[in-house]
Amino acid sequence: MSETTAITLSNALCSGRTTALALIDAAFDEIAQKDPQLKAFIETTPETARADAIASDARRLGDNSLGPLDGIPVAIKGNIARYGIATTAGIRAFSNRIATEDAFVVKLLQSAGAIILGTLNMHEGALGGTTDNPFWGQCQNPLAPGFTPGGSSGGSAATVAAGIVPITLGSDTMGSVRIPAAYCGLWGLKPTAGLISNRGLFHLSWTLDTIGPIATNSTDLTLALSVLAKYDPDCIDSCRAPDGWTAHQPSTNLSDIVLGVPNDTLLADCEPEVKAAFNHLLSAIQAVGIQTLSVDLSEWQPTRLRRAGLLISEAEAGHLLGAALDKDADGFSDSFRDMISYGRTAPGSKVAAAYRCLSEVRSGVCRELQGLDAIILPTTPQRAFPHVSPAPASQADFTALANAAGLPALAFPIPALDHGLPVSIQLVGNAFSDGKLIALGQMLSSI
Repeated sequence: MSETTAITLSNALCSGRTTALALIDAAFDEIAQKDPQLKAFIETTPETARADAIASDARRLGDNSLGPLDGIPVAIKGNIARYGIATTAGIRAFSNRIATEDAFVVKLLQSAGAIILGTLNMHEGALGGTTDNPFWGQCQNPLAPGFTPGGSSGGSAATVAAGIVPITLGSDTMGSVRIPAAYCGLWGLKPTAGLISNRGLFHLSWTLDTIGPIATNSTDLTLALSVLAKYDPDCIDSCRAPDGWTAHQPSTNLSDIVLGVPNDTLLADCEPEVKAAFNHLLSAIQAVGIQTLSVDLSEWQPTRLRRAGLLISEAEAGHLLGAALDKDADGFSDSFRDMISYGRTAPGSKVAAAYRCLSEVRSGVCRELQGLDAIILPTTPQRAFPHVSPAPASQADFTALANAAGLPALAFPIPALDHGLPVSIQLVGNAFSDGKLIALGQMLSSI
C-alpha cells in the first residue's frame, strides 16, 4: 500500500481491482512487518476492521457505497476514543480506560465507510514533540530511521509516511499535527477552532486542543476535512461553519492571491536549509505574480507565546489529570508528572498572564489577516532530528500562533535545496478558510 493515496485506493475499489478486505489485510501485513521497528501503534483492532471491510464490500456490491472513503483504512491517535479499547493518551495510568463510546470524529469516519485499524503512538499526554514514549516505545520517522517523527501526533504521521494508511487523525495543541507532518514530509491541518468536534478527545488543554487530519497529499486532506467538519450539538466547543462553507475550494488566479510575510527577524534562528527553502519559495511565488506584503505581528513574540501555551497546557492538564496522578503516580513518567504537577500549583498571576498573552496574539494576527489570503512562514524552524539529540525548544515557535488565535493552519512539504529531509511551509488563514488554505497550498507546492 506504500505511497498510495485514498483517492487511488477508492478508484481501485470502484473498478473492482481490489476489495476493502484485501486492503485491510494488506495494511495489517504492513503493520506486522514494519511496526516492530516503527513503534507507531498502541493497539490494533483486526477483527473489527475485517468485519467492517466485509460490510464495505457488501455495500459496494449492492451499489450502496458510502462515498470515496468507504473501505479505506485509516487510524487514529491514542487520545481519541474508540469504542471497546483503551483511550490511553500515551499514559500508562490509563491503560485500562476503555472507551464506552466512539469519539464524534470516529463516528463520522465510520459513517463515511472508513475502516479504523487501531490507535496510534503519541508523545505522553500530548505534551511534547518527539513521540519518544516511555511506555509504547520510541516512534521512528520512516524518512530517516533513528530520527523523530515529531509530536505529539508522531504515530499518526509515521503511519502515513510508512505507507500503511493514507489518512490518520491527530490532535494539535501547539502544533502537534503540523510538526509531525512537517518532519515526515506530509500534509497536516490544524482546523478552525470548533470546526471539527473535540468530543471524545482525551484533552491536554481544552483551550488549545483541536483534532486534525494528516494525509499524503492535498486531495486526501480535503477529503478528510469534508467528512470531519460537521457541527456537533453535544460538543461545547463545536461551532457551525458559515452558510455555503465547503472543504472543496476552486483554484484562484495567482495574481489575485495576497500573502502576508512576517518580518525576517522571525526566521533568524531557523536551520539554514529551512530558511533557504522558504526564501526560495517566496522568490518563486513573487515571480509568478503572487503579491506578498510584510505583516506587523509585534504582539507575537514566539518564545513568549510558546511558554504561555505550555503553562496553560500544564495548568489545564493538572486540573484534568490531578486525581489520576494522586492515585497512580507510577503510571506517569517523571518528566510528564513534573510538568502537570507544576501546572497544579502554578501561581494564578502567571496563568492569568498566559491567557492574556493568547488574547493579545489573537487580536494582532486577526487584524493583520484582514485583506490577506494567508500568512506564510515555515512550519517549524528545523527539520527532523535524531532521537539522540536534545529536542529544540523552538519546535512549536511558529505553530503555536494558530492555536492561540483559534485559526486554521496548513502544513505542506517542499523540497530542501540540499536534497535532504523535506522542509515544511505553513499557511495561517482567517477563520473557516480551511479549505481555501488546502487549495492554496496545492497551488504553492506546484510552483
